[in-house]
Amino acid sequence: MEASGKFICRQRQVVLFFVLLGLSQAGIEPRRYSVVEETEGSSFVTNLAKDLGLGQRELSKRGARVISKGNKQHLQLKVQTGDLVINEKLDREELCGPADPCLLHFQLLMEKPLEIFQAELRVKDINDNSPVFTEREMILRIPENSPLGIAFPLSNALDLDVGSNNVQNYKISPNSHFRVLTRKLSDGRIYPELVLEEELDREEEPEIVLTLTALDGGSPPRYGTAQVRIEVVDSNDNAPEFEQPIYKVQIPENSHVGSLVVTVSARDLDSGVHGKIAYTLFQPSEDISKTLEVNPVTGEIQMRKQVDFETVQSYEVDIKATDGGGLSGKCTLLLQVVDVNDNPPEVTMSALTSPILENSPEIVVAVFSVSDPDSGDNGKTVSSIQDDLPFLLKPSVKNFYTLVTKRALDREERAQYNITITVTDLGTPRLKTQHNITVTVSDVNDNAPAFSQTTYTLRVRENNSPALHIGSVSATDRDSGANAQVTYSLLPPADPQLPLASLVSINADNGQLFALRSLDYEALQAFEVGVRAADRGSPALSSQARVRVLVLDDNDNAPFVLYPPQNGSAPCTELVPRAAEAGYLVTKVVAVDGDSGQNAWLSYQLLKATEPGLFGVWAHNGEVRTARLLSERDAVKHRLVVLVKDNGEPPRSASVTLHVLLVDGFSQPYLPLPEVAAAEARADPLTVYLVVALASVSSLFLFSVLVFVAVRLCRRSRAASAGRCSGPEGHFPGHLVDVSGAGTLSQSYQYDVCLRGGSGTSEFKFLKPIIPNLQFQSTGKEVEENPPFQNNFGI
Repeated sequence: MEASGKFICRQRQVVLFFVLLGLSQAGIEPRRYSVVEETEGSSFVTNLAKDLGLGQRELSKRGARVISKGNKQHLQLKVQTGDLVINEKLDREELCGPADPCLLHFQLLMEKPLEIFQAELRVKDINDNSPVFTEREMILRIPENSPLGIAFPLSNALDLDVGSNNVQNYKISPNSHFRVLTRKLSDGRIYPELVLEEELDREEEPEIVLTLTALDGGSPPRYGTAQVRIEVVDSNDNAPEFEQPIYKVQIPENSHVGSLVVTVSARDLDSGVHGKIAYTLFQPSEDISKTLEVNPVTGEIQMRKQVDFETVQSYEVDIKATDGGGLSGKCTLLLQVVDVNDNPPEVTMSALTSPILENSPEIVVAVFSVSDPDSGDNGKTVSSIQDDLPFLLKPSVKNFYTLVTKRALDREERAQYNITITVTDLGTPRLKTQHNITVTVSDVNDNAPAFSQTTYTLRVRENNSPALHIGSVSATDRDSGANAQVTYSLLPPADPQLPLASLVSINADNGQLFALRSLDYEALQAFEVGVRAADRGSPALSSQARVRVLVLDDNDNAPFVLYPPQNGSAPCTELVPRAAEAGYLVTKVVAVDGDSGQNAWLSYQLLKATEPGLFGVWAHNGEVRTARLLSERDAVKHRLVVLVKDNGEPPRSASVTLHVLLVDGFSQPYLPLPEVAAAEARADPLTVYLVVALASVSSLFLFSVLVFVAVRLCRRSRAASAGRCSGPEGHFPGHLVDVSGAGTLSQSYQYDVCLRGGSGTSEFKFLKPIIPNLQFQSTGKEVEENPPFQNNFGI
């Protein structure tokens, strides 16, 4: 019979209970299905596509999947066909234990668009377990004078099946004294009672052995047996009686081990051994035996382990009081477990999208569910995230939430978000659970490269080597990846005549600038070039900057002597009267330098002289003066070599040769000082008048002689060569020396003849330059020239 029943159960097909309670929305009432336990894996349950009114391939397109609490995959969805099948063989007793009905809750999640359907699968019981007695042999001691109709409780049998498949009836083997009654408790358990129908006689039959059989309600029924041994004892005509037939107690689930639950008390009217009572748990289940213990003497019932409201909400057990004569009585303990907020909420993440694209509004980032096994307010939850984040929690169907963005995100503002989902229950004290997720933001090319400067100034020294690195430009892009990879290029010049392509180039990868050829400061002192920085995004973004390149001067030009001219075939001779005093201005060497700055600062020195110590050169202005008084022993002709040197590093120089001729008879050897003449004039007015008249006549005579000599010398010089003795007319070519140290002369010298006067008190000035005030200009400054000569003639 038992083998036949198993065979029939294996052949049963899956029974489908499909209840559609919502017409327009899913999730209002869960859809219900059922399956018989022990059904083989991959067995068909239902077709969800037909149940939901969807096309055969719509589940696959919408990303449908089945999720269940604790991620236990008892069911499997075939998205291609829409069939819901059992993933593995289900054992109802393992899944639900004594709970009936056995319901497995699951959800159907479709992501595109988001939609969730609640459903439950009922696992129906089959009669696959036989009743089993916890005591294979029960011993009863029954007094011989026990009244007829007295009932003796027996141990019940346990059956793991539920409903009609559980124990339904008890039978006793045939005998003349007892029959068995089947009693049903409020918790649904069934236990047997042995009822005395005929008086016992210990002398006639001291021991009776019976067989107790427990039958379940299966088809065919299963059974289990135990032996009942009855010992007939001497007369004990009073059984213990409890003060209360039912004890109702409530205990918090967090009560510690050893806590007192209740104290039961019974009394017996007998005396002696027959009135001594012992307390025991009567027919406790395995769970109750592990949970409660009773003191056999005092009747105190204590906790052996902590109870859990989420596992068992109440306990019911009988307490048996047995006297020394074997008579017993019983009471019932109803233990109600009070829920305590001892379970934090649980967060189950169903879907998470990361990374998400920036600049996209209202994206569903995550879908999760919240559960709390506590009851009442202890099981109610509130979910939240940080306030400073651009995300929003939205409740969905029962206990489901979606995390969406409030606005479009900017990766450059923040590339990653650490989101803490906090779920708090409403119990006392409140418990919370935090679940951390990380959401990254992917980049969009929405930022152009930015230069570190709008204008760059680079300096390069002239005469550089080709391909010289002269500087760099740098641009950064706030984007990432290819959107942040910057390439550099030169812009076309604003002036098409400027050959920038032959002057400078740029490295497209790092922005380094190179001079393509050697630069000349005297030809090009500065130029500008435009630089473009573009990223590699799609579409590409770019920005521009200006680069100004300054060419720095190098000391590559030697000084050039303007006066005396060096290209004439006949040298120019300077005439010096023998009556000249020390410091007499013989001539002035004028030179220029094509460089600038300190490379153009010129200094003069006397390199060679026919007679050393007779002449000297002023280092800063090139004036050649007598160093002492002339004498008759001095040679008539003198040859001076003057060295002109700039202040560059290394310095450059040029030399010029001067020819000086000492002459007699056309200059007054002695001219009194102005102070002496003024004193004499104050002393004698007549003398002053005579001196003035004599000086005027002498001046006219000397001027005529000098004009004659100059005309003769110039004619002879033009006849001999193309050179001239006098300085060049007009402006000198090139730049002039800047004796102030900051540039070159802004005006050129112009002389009538080669001779010019000095600035001594006693000197005779017989020639003057056409431009009396010489101004030297390079940086806008004027250099003070020698004070004007004072010519005083005295007799």
